[in-house]
Amino acid sequence: MKKICDLIIKYKELILYVFFGALTTLVNFAAFKFFNVVLGEERYLVSNVIAWFVSVVFAYITNKLFVFESRTWQPKEIGKEIFSFFTARVFSFVIEEIGLYVLVDLLTFDRYRIDIFGFVLGGKMVSKIILAVIVVILNYFFSKLVVFRKKNKETEE
Repeated sequence: MKKICDLIIKYKELILYVFFGALTTLVNFAAFKFFNVVLGEERYLVSNVIAWFVSVVFAYITNKLFVFESRTWQPKEIGKEIFSFFTARVFSFVIEEIGLYVLVDLLTFDRYRIDIFGFVLGGKMVSKIILAVIVVILNYFFSKLVVFRKKNKETEE
């Protein structure tokens, strides 16, 4: 039991990132599905933009407070944090948007359906799942190494 607790403590940040990353992905998928219904399936790229924005706001809040435990509250520092967070997410979003276009329009994944435990997933959603894995990995490293990197005690004071 002690070994398990030690592992959880050692990998706490990564465990929390995966947990909140999964929640962020659910927020993204739900928003994508919602806006696909509201705007129409043919506007899936627009739906993806809106879903991305909603999920990035959610991700910033959860990453700041729970994952990387950033204690920066000065407006200037928060502004820098938000700017770098959104910039990194724009980069990974461009990768996702291009990937979605390639998989759905060029490789015609949209014609496929996958049945998982009674849930039928269309090609667009399967494409989003594939790309989500890539994006989650990229975003972790951007957040860890750039956005929420720990500063020396002297520079924090």
